[in-house]
Amino acid sequence: MAEKLGLERVEDKQKVIGERSGTEWEIDGKGVKVGDEGFVIIECRRYTTKKQTQGQMAHLAYSVIDTGAAGGIIVSPLGLQEGATKVANAENIRTVHMDENSTRTEYMFSFLNEVFVGASDTMHITESAKITITHADGTQETFTPDD
Repeated sequence: MAEKLGLERVEDKQKVIGERSGTEWEIDGKGVKVGDEGFVIIECRRYTTKKQTQGQMAHLAYSVIDTGAAGGIIVSPLGLQEGATKVANAENIRTVHMDENSTRTEYMFSFLNEVFVGASDTMHITESAKITITHADGTQETFTPDD
């Protein structure tokens, strides 16, 4: 996914100082753009009872503005309410829908009309599918399983 977002790497939770306010922002992740051409703020919100609100998205939007980030990524199982979607679009914040039970190795998320699955066990496919396996070294294998 980093490649699809133009990111060279993703760093873990850290604190970033606001350029305008001087305040310290704790962010869940930092996506560094290819060639160190800026960064995006990554926020993970595992709220399972309602979509992200306009106010919650405004918090992320201001942290993007204050830190000079190129944009943001919100990771959530339920997506955004209408007002939150407007704020996200205005401030270059992209949405990733990730299943609430995801872990670092077992996950399913959708982004840019594609679905990504991470599995460390056997998968049984009942429908036709094209599978691309991306290895830790960046090499890929693509195949269509036989019935």
